[in-house]
Amino acid sequence: MVQIFVRDNNVEQALRVLKKKLQREGIFREMKMRKHYEKPSERRVREEAESIRRVRKLSRKRFDS
Repeated sequence: MVQIFVRDNNVEQALRVLKKKLQREGIFREMKMRKHYEKPSERRVREEAESIRRVRKLSRKRFDS
């Protein structure tokens, strides 16, 4: 559960922190995905593509370092 504290009645800063945390946890992306039904076959294809992208990114990072 995400918890944000408002300090000195600074709601704008608390909202910025909340958005950053939600973005980092992928909640915005998940909400966007759940807006429409996704067929199981489409889901498999998407997850496989994401996995390939993740592996390539990781290998690039290892190669550059």
